[in-house]
Amino acid sequence: MTPTEQALSPALSPASSSSDDAPRLRLALADYLTLGNALCGFLAVWSLVAAKSAHAASGAAGPLPSSAVAAVVGLLLVAAALDLLDGRVARKLGGSGMGAELDNLADVISFGFAPAFLFVVWESQAGGAGRFAVLAGGAVLLAVIVRLARFSCQPPEASSFTGLPCPFGAMAVVTVVLIDPPAPVAIAVVLLISWLMVSRVSYPKPRGRKAYGVLTVLAAGVALVTAWGMGLPAGQAMVYAMSALVLGFVVVVPFLTAAGRRSGAGFPGD
Repeated sequence: MTPTEQALSPALSPASSSSDDAPRLRLALADYLTLGNALCGFLAVWSLVAAKSAHAASGAAGPLPSSAVAAVVGLLLVAAALDLLDGRVARKLGGSGMGAELDNLADVISFGFAPAFLFVVWESQAGGAGRFAVLAGGAVLLAVIVRLARFSCQPPEASSFTGLPCPFGAMAVVTVVLIDPPAPVAIAVVLLISWLMVSRVSYPKPRGRKAYGVLTVLAAGVALVTAWGMGLPAGQAMVYAMSALVLGFVVVVPFLTAAGRRSGAGFPGD
């Protein structure tokens, strides 16, 4: 076909050209996992509101019971697992033209609004910093939105994310709630997490063996939080250990990634 024919062919057969180029707009299996992610985020918010209402109606003072917080955290951990699985399923079985947009919308719910709302509710129940807690929660939500928008505009990188990935940022915010530090410390840490999500700091992508490792950690997190919520022995200590691992990942992994790049060895486990 000559260049002239190539230029004229779209005008001669617009239907065939548009049908070939149109993205698939039917839901694929990976999209259902993404919708499950969004549903978990919604259920986490609903569970938190219901627990707060019941707590207020009972006339009880102080923070929410651990079982209520455990339900919220467990749902967010499941959302993070679904977020990891939907990408792997899409690469193996194929996705739809809506996949990337659905993923971003679901992430805003589960890793932006839900953890930000959890942090604000926790601070209000603890009698903390009030408006400053709302500002910190708003910073989490806005950081997730900006990070997702920036990610959509960037070419994919082979081995790392630019900025802290939203699911890990959400889990880091959750760990702040679980550790229950003084309000000024909590707000400072949450603001730092928000900055890391929109920063240029590199974090490795969980692919191959690392992806299964992350899924294992998430499953262990659900089990530990469940044990804590049920009041089992050593549940509090196990939750503190899990929280320390998450915060350690957020802080230490960028240095390991940078060191691996300088030495040319890559991140351990690649």
